[in-house]
Order: sequence, then C-alpha cells, then structure tokens
Amino acid sequence: MTAREAGQSPDEVFDVVDEHDVVVGRATRAEVHRRHLLHRAVHIFWLRPDGLLCLQRRSYAKDNCPGLLSSSCAGHVDAGEGYAEAAVRELGEELGVTVPVGRLREVDYAPWHPDLGHEFVRSYVLEGEFRPTVAQGEVDSVLWRSPAETLAWSQAEPEAFSSPLLHLLARPSVRGALGLP
Repeated sequence: MTAREAGQSPDEVFDVVDEHDVVVGRATRAEVHRRHLLHRAVHIFWLRPDGLLCLQRRSYAKDNCPGLLSSSCAGHVDAGEGYAEAAVRELGEELGVTVPVGRLREVDYAPWHPDLGHEFVRSYVLEGEFRPTVAQGEVDSVLWRSPAETLAWSQAEPEAFSSPLLHLLARPSVRGALGLP
C-alpha cells in the first residue's frame, strides 16, 4: 500500500514554527504529531454556484479524525511551501480539482490551537463548479449541504465532525465568508 493509499506518510517533512508562525526547524509528520510541535495547515471551503458547501468525509485510514466530516479540503503545508501553494496542491491531491492560486480567496488566519492539531491555519474559499475526483486513502466521500445546514448539523452532532472544522466554524471570519450569522 502506498502512502497515498494509506492516507498519509509518516515521513513527510513539515516546517516547525514558533508561537509567531516563524519557521524554527523541520520535522517529519510522525515527530510533529507525536511531540505536538507547532506547524502549518490549510482548509478550503468550496461553494458551488447553487450555494452548497462541499464537505469531505475523511478517509478511515487517516491518523487524525478518521471518518469524520471536515472542510472541503484540508492539509499540511510542506516544508518550504507557502500556504496558498499548499491549498492548491491539496485540492489537486484530495479532490482532483486544479485551480490557479488566484481562484482561492483567503478568509481567515487562525492561530494555533489544540483543536486545530497545534496548527496555524489559513482558510480559503473556492467558488465555482468543478468535477471532483476523490483520492482513495485521502478522502472517503464528499457530500453537499448548505452552510446553514452544515452549522446546524455540527451543533446537533458534533461527534460527526473533525475538531478543526468545529473550531473553524466558530470563527467569525469563516462564518461570514460562508454567509452564516
């Protein structure tokens, strides 16, 4: 089984950052997660023209939040990579959607938090009609709900949602970008 089929590779290398999101070193995924080192990630919220939000059910092979609902696409920023470039890469890897950086609108920058997996997170909105191709090992499935339905569902059944998504849905800038009160 390849790392992609397994959901992630423990040998991936991430930048380790300090409490100000300044790079202070590098470590493998396994070490970063084991030692709860601060690092970087991205989340993309994809809205179709009909207003529906793509939710991703994470692969059951993932080491964090397996089988739980998450943003449309989420992933780590690799060592030496920028946030926006990571967002474009992750969209391609997880959903088979290829877009230029300019199609993504940054809507939030969240400081690290345990609920975010000790990650600084930049969130983006992607608007448009695309044909997703779900990557086995990365994504179990996608489903579409309105942002309001997503919020109500996450409040009624928080155990079905990843902790990063719950954390991001509580942030005013993410809610505003999704048209939520």
